[in-house]
Amino acid sequence: MKLYGYFRSSAAYRVRIALNLKGLEVEHIPVHLVKNGGQQLAQDYKELNPEALLPTLVDVPLDGASNEVALSQSLAILEYLEEKYPAVPLLPSDLVQRAKVRAFALAIACDIHPINNLRVLKYLGKELGLDEVQRNHWYRHWCEAGLATLEARLVKENEGHAFCFGDQPSMADCCLIPQVFNAQRFQCDLSSMPTIMRINEQCLSHDAFVRAMPANQADAE
Repeated sequence: MKLYGYFRSSAAYRVRIALNLKGLEVEHIPVHLVKNGGQQLAQDYKELNPEALLPTLVDVPLDGASNEVALSQSLAILEYLEEKYPAVPLLPSDLVQRAKVRAFALAIACDIHPINNLRVLKYLGKELGLDEVQRNHWYRHWCEAGLATLEARLVKENEGHAFCFGDQPSMADCCLIPQVFNAQRFQCDLSSMPTIMRINEQCLSHDAFVRAMPANQADAE
């Protein structure tokens, strides 16, 4: 199994956490999002992943007879890992709780992250002429607004559990921790989100999350 990623890519970070939680060995192949105009835009990588986004997981299907498959989109990859390697579940057994975990993960992966990722920030600068201060203001506004809704959800649903939806990490935690990392990197105000910060602290004391941290990747700068 190979994971094409970048140490600071929050989508790749989600997958690294999941792989670690499930105890899966993977070869990490760095794809730098800035060098050479963005290595994800190179033709050889686009042949692997036409979206030119990270991460890409390359694996051999269960039957062992098929050729390697290249999978994109971090949430689809998490679902794939959950189905292929169910021994350490990232989704609760209860139907309603599974839906809630998925909804929480999707709120990050579909609502918060896409309007704040690198290509959007670049567009704001190059095409719309926003300077760094204005781009960072954009980032903080949408990130803080999105995380505030998740804080409200956790206040209602968490019930004092160590992790987002229970006492074991789930897909929700795989998505939350990279988003908090990004929020802190852009100096977002998280002071009104004590539940999120408590869960973040709990996760960052867990070995699977520590090993997945950007600073602990071979390509970290």
